[in-house]
Order: sequence, then structure tokens, then C-alpha cells
Amino acid sequence: MASRHVFAYGEHPSRLVHIHQPDDDDRAPFPVAVLLHGGWWRDAHDLRLMDPLAAELAEAGWLVWNVEYRRTGGDGGGWPQTLDDVRGALDLLGARLEEGAEPGDPGRVVAVGHSAGGHLALLAAPGSAVTAVVGLAPVTDLRAAAEAGLGEGAVADFLGPHAADSAFAAAAPLERLPLGLPQLIVHGDADQRVPVAHSRAYTAAARAAGDAADLVEAAGADHFAVIDPAHEVWQAVGEWMATAGS
Repeated sequence: MASRHVFAYGEHPSRLVHIHQPDDDDRAPFPVAVLLHGGWWRDAHDLRLMDPLAAELAEAGWLVWNVEYRRTGGDGGGWPQTLDDVRGALDLLGARLEEGAEPGDPGRVVAVGHSAGGHLALLAAPGSAVTAVVGLAPVTDLRAAAEAGLGEGAVADFLGPHAADSAFAAAAPLERLPLGLPQLIVHGDADQRVPVAHSRAYTAAARAAGDAADLVEAAGADHFAVIDPAHEVWQAVGEWMATAGS
């Protein structure tokens, strides 16, 4: 079993975390999983998208921080404030781990982000408490995503309709390599929301830049299968997380 409570990391109502903690204190300090949900950065979606995965990881002995952040729409999010929120949550997590305020292992902190959340995880992880990153169908190339009109114009909503070239460069994980952290990229080859070709190109570029980056392609999986803990791809993800960043 696991317990859950809500923790605010700022005054804005979207700056909050749902913390799932294993009940077996004898196993502490727990490895830590930081979950970042997708939804094209829009306020139509929230951290509940990651609830099944949070519950599964907590049952497996992980201390889970399921992080909410300001999103586009009426929530006050966009570039760079959405990333600022995630970085703020990670800074607080790091401080609480070092202080012993959380029963987690500061040497094993894995950020797990889906889609737009994968984008945020890859950008926010360097220089934070995170020791490894799992990107689940992550958005890694904002130029290509904008040119293809992915997410029904989501990149324009996030960066602004007249974003400068420098904003695209600063906001794209593909253009911020190397991260200096081990990464596992997981993508369904039947994904119609974010093409698997994006993750293939990102992983190749990460390796070329010197990062330890692995790619797992889930045969026949769509955009949401990769956040289903019952999907077979999660055996490989779980095995990678068990040793990554330690």
C-alpha cells in the first residue's frame, strides 16, 4: 500500500505536487520518481493523467512526486514560466531530500515525463536533483513539431505565435544537448501524436553529443500506451529505472 498527500511548492494553485509514499518505512530511503504529465502544455490536461503510473511506482517502492505546473490557456503557463515551475519543484525536492524532509534517496532521482512532460523533464533535469531521465514519447524538437502542426498548434500556444529563433533553440531538448545524464527514451511506433522519428533523431543526437541515451520502441503502441503501467514496455522501463542514476 501507499499513502498520498498534496504539497504546494508555490502560491499559484497549479504549483503543487501529489506525493505518493510507500507505507513500508523499513525500505527507506526510497528511490524517487518525479512524474511530469503531458497534454501539449495545455490546461485541458492535468497531473491525473499520471495517477495510474504514480500508484504503480509507489507500490513498487518508489517515492513519487507527481508534479503539476502552470499550463497554457487560462492557467498562466507558457514559455518560460512552465519550465520555471518544474525547475522550482525540482529545486525544492532536492532541498528536502538533502534535509531529510523526504524519505527519498538523493542519489536516485528519476524524472519520468510523457509527451510535453517529457520535454519538460529533459529540459529541467540538468543541474537539478535528477540523476536520470525517462522520456515517454517526449516532444524533443519544437521546430519540427511547429512545422508539422503537432498538437493542433500547441507549440505556438506555448512559445507564442511570433517566437524568435532563440526561443525555439532554448526550448528544444534536441538543441540543448548534451544533458550529461543517462536517458531512456520510450516511444510507440504507432504514435500519431508525436512521430517516433522524433525520438529516433533525438536519441542519435544525444549519443553523438556524448550522452548515455537508450531508445526503446514499443511495437504497435500509440501515444498513450507508454503511460499504461500494464503495457509490456513497462517491464523494460522498470528494469532501466531500477539501476539508472545510482
